[in-house]
Amino acid sequence: MTSDNVTLSKVIGIIYDAALDPSLWDRALEHSCAFVGGSSAVLYWHDVASERSAAVHLFNDDPNYTRLYFEKYMPMNPVFPAATFVESGLVYTPTDIVPEAELAETRFHKEWVEPQGIVDVVCVNLEKGTTSSSVLNIRRDETQGTADADARGRVALLVPHFQRAISIGRLFDQSKKTQAVLTETLDNVEAAVLLVGTNGRIVFANEPGRAMLNEGELLRDRRGALVAVKPEAQRTLRDMFAAAENGDLSIDARGVAVPLSSSSHQRWFAHVLPLTSGDRQRTAAIYSATAAVFVRRTSPARPPPLEAVAKLYALTASEVRVVDGIMKVSSVKALAELLGLSRATVKTHLHNVFRKTGTSRQSELVKLMAGFEPPAID
Repeated sequence: MTSDNVTLSKVIGIIYDAALDPSLWDRALEHSCAFVGGSSAVLYWHDVASERSAAVHLFNDDPNYTRLYFEKYMPMNPVFPAATFVESGLVYTPTDIVPEAELAETRFHKEWVEPQGIVDVVCVNLEKGTTSSSVLNIRRDETQGTADADARGRVALLVPHFQRAISIGRLFDQSKKTQAVLTETLDNVEAAVLLVGTNGRIVFANEPGRAMLNEGELLRDRRGALVAVKPEAQRTLRDMFAAAENGDLSIDARGVAVPLSSSSHQRWFAHVLPLTSGDRQRTAAIYSATAAVFVRRTSPARPPPLEAVAKLYALTASEVRVVDGIMKVSSVKALAELLGLSRATVKTHLHNVFRKTGTSRQSELVKLMAGFEPPAID
């Protein structure tokens, strides 16, 4: 195994350990920075509808600038709300959203980014909701330079493990060990989640998981054991359960997504996280579980109005910001202050929006947004 693969396996193991011991997230972000090439990192969530955001875990940030971001500069961040449109799991940088020349002219860049010596940020939406997303940012300074294909590729290797760790992290509360609390926690997880013990024995299933077992189309309860309907999927699950029981660490690094369905319209995948290694082993003992299985679906979805309007009228990220801002303030002056742009720049974007949407004034644009019904995607 090459040194890069050894390092990757180590980082992945720490990420999964952090899922069950939140105090390890700083360490997971530190090792992720070292693997990718970054000076600092943050895990945070952002909701454009409620205009709220919060850092969940940070590594090597400047506390003063972090405070200033949430107190003052968050509304000026030029990548939002367009960044929330990026599909979960896709790696991007700010210049993929907004041209570099436009970024450089914003107050956000001049007053918040440049003073910290940040030259680039590698980003990924780990989870994407209708108006919100949970995001991983790995920042790069002058010693690392702008993100190249290698840096993006390294982040992409970590993404599925961060996504699973976040889902699994919701399963366990280290300070509460009752079945009632576990049930409540699991039932608030969107994915179907099942905990299995020896030989795939089902020791717990949340509400979506129980519904999936009752339907019996993808997974079934066969005499208390979890089995997949598709024979090839069942063989893979059986092998992964056995590896988890034996404490096989290599399963962590494979990142295997087990396809449970063949439909191109609606695809279901199962992911298995072993709970028999590292810090996870102590937690697993509480629940007599050797592995956690969570099942997600990838299917066409109806985008939220702002995203749908942006795609329908081919709006740029900066134009999307203006449309979003118009729903909050009315004057060009207020828009400029809100977005951290000059009035001339706001007027330019506003005129472009009018031209693209066939409107001529802000009130018409507000009516367009208020009455817009996103088309369903077949």
